[in-house]
Amino acid sequence: MTTAAAPARTRVLSQARFEALTLLRNGEQLLVALVLPVAVLVGLVSAKGISVGSGRRVDLVVPGVLALCVISSAFTGQAISVGFDRRYGVLRLLGVSPLGRTGLLAAKATAVLSVIGLQLVVLGGVGLALGWAPAWSGVPAAVVSVLLGTWAFVALALLLGGTLRAEGVLALANLVWLALLALGGVVIAGSELPDRFAPVVALLPSAALGDSLRVALVHGSVSLSDWGVLVVWGVVATALARRLFRWSD
Repeated sequence: MTTAAAPARTRVLSQARFEALTLLRNGEQLLVALVLPVAVLVGLVSAKGISVGSGRRVDLVVPGVLALCVISSAFTGQAISVGFDRRYGVLRLLGVSPLGRTGLLAAKATAVLSVIGLQLVVLGGVGLALGWAPAWSGVPAAVVSVLLGTWAFVALALLLGGTLRAEGVLALANLVWLALLALGGVVIAGSELPDRFAPVVALLPSAALGDSLRVALVHGSVSLSDWGVLVVWGVVATALARRLFRWSD
């Protein structure tokens, strides 16, 4: 007796649930996704000696930490997951299952958005407890920024995780996360970094995401230039990932 495959939507949601739970159960990824961003948030709000710009300190720090959460899940966590799934043949096997390659990618995207949603709720709650007063009129613009940032960083994650060996992906993804935290214009705006870094930082997707969230949640405005940077990175990274991605080592 032949059993019919579940509907495509059910297959995608089931795989997405599995992917999300796997990310949340991984101690290292949970550390990067939630524990470290909370520590950065509390630390920067308290550390008066570090300049984060003009305005209420907590209002400037929270949007940057929300951007860091997007990078943690959309880039670091996803690149490592893809790298090791590819190494152990999981991607190749799922690609020829009823889920299919398109369904697998859709499930991964859904899982990433689910985890990011959880991160934003947790970090937003911590921020509100610390006195954060966001510009609520900028929430729609912030949502657009998160979606564009997720696209750009997931595409970069697929490019990295789909081309390098798993050990290299693990090392490089974590190194990039630290570099972007320190000098990527994420938590601390590029305008607060040394002048020699500013022109380069302004072109990074990390700075575009952080700045667009600060503009939205501090001023209630839209930063079209930052959205443009994210779109360019998303388009280029997607094109390169489609061309270079390997489903198995």
